[in-house]
Amino acid sequence: MPHKLKNMLARVPSDIDIAQAAAPIPIAQIAAEAGITPDELELYGKSKAKVRLDIRDRLKDVANGKYVVVTAITPTPLGEGKTTTTVGLSQALGAHLGKKVFTCVRQPSQGPTFGIKGGAAGGGYSQIIPMEDFNLHLTGDIHAITAANNLLAAAIDTRVFHESSQTDEALFERLCPPAKDGSRRFSPVMLRRLRKLGITKTDPTQLTPQERSRFARLDIDPASITWRRVTDTNDRMLRQITIGQGPEEKGMTRVTGYDIAVASEIMAILALTTSLADMRERLGRMVIGTNRAGEAITADDLGAGGALTVLMKDAIFPNLMQTLEGTPAFVHAGPFANIAHGNSSIVADQIALKLVGPDGYVITESGFGADIGMEKFFNIKCRYSGLIPNCVVLVATIRALKMHGGGPKVVAGQPLHHAYTEENLPLLEKGCANMAKMIQNARRFGIPVVVAVNRFQYDTPAEIELVRKLAMQAGASDAVSSNHWAQGGLGAVDLGKAVIAACEKPSKFSFLYPLEATIKEKIETIVREMYGGAGVEYSPEAEKKIALYNRLGFDKLPICMAKTHLSLSHDPNLKGVPTGFIVPVRDIRASVGAGFLYPLLGTMSTMPGLSTRPGFYEIDLDLETGRVVGLS
Repeated sequence: MPHKLKNMLARVPSDIDIAQAAAPIPIAQIAAEAGITPDELELYGKSKAKVRLDIRDRLKDVANGKYVVVTAITPTPLGEGKTTTTVGLSQALGAHLGKKVFTCVRQPSQGPTFGIKGGAAGGGYSQIIPMEDFNLHLTGDIHAITAANNLLAAAIDTRVFHESSQTDEALFERLCPPAKDGSRRFSPVMLRRLRKLGITKTDPTQLTPQERSRFARLDIDPASITWRRVTDTNDRMLRQITIGQGPEEKGMTRVTGYDIAVASEIMAILALTTSLADMRERLGRMVIGTNRAGEAITADDLGAGGALTVLMKDAIFPNLMQTLEGTPAFVHAGPFANIAHGNSSIVADQIALKLVGPDGYVITESGFGADIGMEKFFNIKCRYSGLIPNCVVLVATIRALKMHGGGPKVVAGQPLHHAYTEENLPLLEKGCANMAKMIQNARRFGIPVVVAVNRFQYDTPAEIELVRKLAMQAGASDAVSSNHWAQGGLGAVDLGKAVIAACEKPSKFSFLYPLEATIKEKIETIVREMYGGAGVEYSPEAEKKIALYNRLGFDKLPICMAKTHLSLSHDPNLKGVPTGFIVPVRDIRASVGAGFLYPLLGTMSTMPGLSTRPGFYEIDLDLETGRVVGLS
């Protein structure tokens, strides 16, 4: 059962010291108390497990619980504690208020863990444990994504290589070689390509020479290839590379690069899929580029869709863990929150909502602020899941609000200016405009909003009361101070009560835009309604992509804007609530398998680099105890 933390220290220790001092409940017991049967559980040691999707069949007649999404104001580079708030709220509901509760969060990339940011298991006395497992390999889902992504990359370049030196007939002979008895057969994935081409024949020997050529030659345009290799390490030297330089590749070189693994479209698919069959279809229809005639080439065209599904067949099961106070947590999927939608998996939410039942609560989190992650949660994730939240929790900090009021620049690794450590009500009041805009963004979707002021040691009662007053004036259902970092669930009890009350209020959910709108209409609606921008400027490349996607039939997909999280605008230097700005759309790319188009607003890095002194300097293994040390 969930349990209240005891012996909390007034001087809060490091995250890893707190996590390692805890005694995790055996995960089989967590599962049993949550209502998961042994047959639905796949154990990965004593502290983590996967939950099979067929649990949904058993629970299909159970009413869903209340669904809460946690988002934030525009953050400082330090982050404002969304995950810590998510976990603290869950601990308050489960261990202190007697509610059935489930936490659903993303799995973090190892890149930031060994870089500057550190892990993402929460912090202080509001964490998911074991935090070492959470922040490192967990159950291997990201490794499966890496393997699948790079298999497809290899298939692309191999196909281009072989087509460059073979006739159509030779290609067909190798794709459908005769068996010992002289018969030929199509593999199942080949039949998918034939259907796409409008060829109904299933016997290779019955194809005409023209049909053989259409089937066998993909004729990929190398300049159109958008698929890149991935690795789960921050490695700036892989951002741009040249492949094919070996002597056996016969001069077939190509400039490409690596992304961080969580930027792979396969990660976005894992987060948005609803079943194994749905994942198979999504993986197969991923578009890697076009042929020289301008037609889309997919993973299934390359024959790889089935193999990718095999590599991902276990990754689709959500990972079960627990919080410090023994409430259950699903940690599943971790798509980038800029070029992808930045939310944990649909299947985890679906299972959790059934397990808690109609009187319980599922607390999930969307990446970055209410202008990015929350907008994508509603317009992308909720479209594919069919789920509608009962409440939005908007995390704010006095520190970030002062920054938006014109405070000095906040830089990671440097001490805070005294403006952030001393009471300054005028500065704070000016910065609260950003919070008011984010409340407006959430209410635009028709959902009640609770503001959670994530409390820091320098915050004064007068500052907290000012934020509360301005939040209520902006339309929040409630605004409460929460001290969950220092006090665990106990520090978030008032937040829990506010969320319970908000979930009982009526809501009138609506999407921001219809899918039938044009690509430009959808982009411009997001810019106007969510960012407060005055307009959009499209580059020639973006105009070309819009024409291409209209022709290919991708224009009815939702939009996933790739922009900075450090401003409501496209410019990270514009704080507060900027107005009158024109958003530049540099390019638009298609994640057809995941199911969205992503316009690029400025330059977006999909492969982070390492600083002069990365976090890995502190990380080591205590050889006597076997414990990880230095992980943050």
